[in-house]
Amino acid sequence: MANWNNKRGGERQGKNAGGRNNGARDEGQQRNRKPGNFRGQRDGQGKGKVDRKQREVPATEGDDDSEFIFGRHAVQEALREGSAATINKLFVQSELKGDQIHDIVKTAQTKKIIVSQVPKSKLDLLSDRGNHQGVMLAMTPYAYASIDDLFANAAKANQEPFFLLLDNLEDPHNLGSILRTADAVGVHGIIIPKHRAVGLTSTVAKISTGAIEHVPVARVTNLAATIRQLKERGMWIFGTAMEGQDYRKWNAQGSVGLVIGNEGKGISPGVAKLMDATISIPMVGHVQSLNASVATGILLYQAFTSRESAE
Repeated sequence: MANWNNKRGGERQGKNAGGRNNGARDEGQQRNRKPGNFRGQRDGQGKGKVDRKQREVPATEGDDDSEFIFGRHAVQEALREGSAATINKLFVQSELKGDQIHDIVKTAQTKKIIVSQVPKSKLDLLSDRGNHQGVMLAMTPYAYASIDDLFANAAKANQEPFFLLLDNLEDPHNLGSILRTADAVGVHGIIIPKHRAVGLTSTVAKISTGAIEHVPVARVTNLAATIRQLKERGMWIFGTAMEGQDYRKWNAQGSVGLVIGNEGKGISPGVAKLMDATISIPMVGHVQSLNASVATGILLYQAFTSRESAE
C-alpha cells in the first residue's frame, strides 16, 4: 500500500504541492440493501522559515510540528506552489493593507487555505522575531490525501470503501490510537475536519506506531458537506448515539462510513442529522462512557467481522 502521509523533509523547496493520482469516481456505485440486515432508513436522502521543533510554541499558536514560512515573497512562492494539503494556515497581521497583502490573502482563499488575522506580537513570536513582513504560513508536517485518494485506495484493494470520519476529535493520542486500529482492520481512509480538530502531528505518528504511513487521511473544510458527497457516491453513513441499535447487530458490509464524535460533546448536531442509522455500545458498569479510541476500536472490529464474513 502506498505511503500517503510521509513526513516532510528538512529543507522545504515549496514545490511539493500534492501531485496526487486521484482515483476515478464510480458513478455506477449503488447501495446494497439486503432484507433483514441492519442498514437504517434514510429520510429524503530556505529563507524566512522557522522549524517548530527548535522552540516551544503554545498549542493555540499553530498546529503541532508546523513548519513556518514568513516574509511576503517566500509566502507568495509557497502559496503559488502549495495547496490546502500542504499548507495549514495563513497568518496575516491585523489591519495590514496593500496590494501585495490582498493578493496573498486572495490566493490563499482561492486554494481554500485557512486565513487568520492575528496581532503583530503573535507573528513576532512565531517567527522568533524574524522579518515576517506581516505574513506567515504554517505548513503541514505530513501530507494529506484527497477524498478521491481514499476511494482509489479501496479500489486498489478490490473492496467496497470503508471510511472513518472523525468529528472534531481533539486528542492526538486518540487519533494515533485510532490510526493504529484502522490500519489493523483495513479501513481505506480517515476523514477529519480542518477546524477545531487535531491534525497529523509527530505525537499522532508516534502513537500510531507507523500506521500513519499506511492509512490515508483526508482533511476537509466542511464535514457535513463531505458526508453529503459520500452519500451521493453510494456510501452508507453510521454514527454513534446512546439510543442507537446494539453495535453487535451492525451490518457493515458494502460502502460504509463510520462517524466518531468529539471526546466530550459527541457528534455535532449538523453531522448527526445526516446519519443513515446510529449504533451504540451497551454498558452495565457504573461509568457509562468509553474513551474515544477504545469505543472506535470496538466498533471497527465489529465492522471487520461483518465485512470479513461476506467474503
